Amino acid sequence: MRIKIQKPAKGKLLVAEPFLGDPSFDRTVIVIAEHNNEGTVGFVLNRPMGLSMRQVLKDFPEFNAPVFNGGPVQKENLYFIHSRGDLLPTSISLTDNLFWGGDIERIKNLICTGLMDENEIRFFLGYSGWGKHQLESEIEEQSWIVINQKAIDLFKHSDSNPWREILSNLGGDYRLWANSPADPLFN
Repeated sequence: MRIKIQKPAKGKLLVAEPFLGDPSFDRTVIVIAEHNNEGTVGFVLNRPMGLSMRQVLKDFPEFNAPVFNGGPVQKENLYFIHSRGDLLPTSISLTDNLFWGGDIERIKNLICTGLMDENEIRFFLGYSGWGKHQLESEIEEQSWIVINQKAIDLFKHSDSNPWREILSNLGGDYRLWANSPADPLFN
């Protein structure tokens, strides 16, 4: 079963097809932060790195939000998405309730004053990137499914598996693949 192909756009999610075959993106869910004629930028939502923000930035306030591996590009750079565009006017709107970037010093202040909590922001080291028309080609090759962002709670920091959750919700053959082991030899 193949679902209707959607076009990539800011704020949408890319869901890796079950047999993508690329270890950088196997079983990933990626939020698209930028998509235009020059290419695409996104962040992997389901690869926690086991790091806290204080391990990444020594002067960061005590904050219970994990850092995620955003992708294989510029892994030494910090990026973030959040739901507080009202408090971070320099951020880029992706959807009505999703924003990218902003002033990190302002974020530190918002955290210290209790105006932002870990359920409103997600941090990434690195990003995922595609060149001009590369993502569209991969979607046509059935490497990715494009879905609306409302399919999952982007700021939920739990042990849930958004890739599995999304595939299960798609139904049909996807529901079967959602519960299969990553290595078929373990089936």
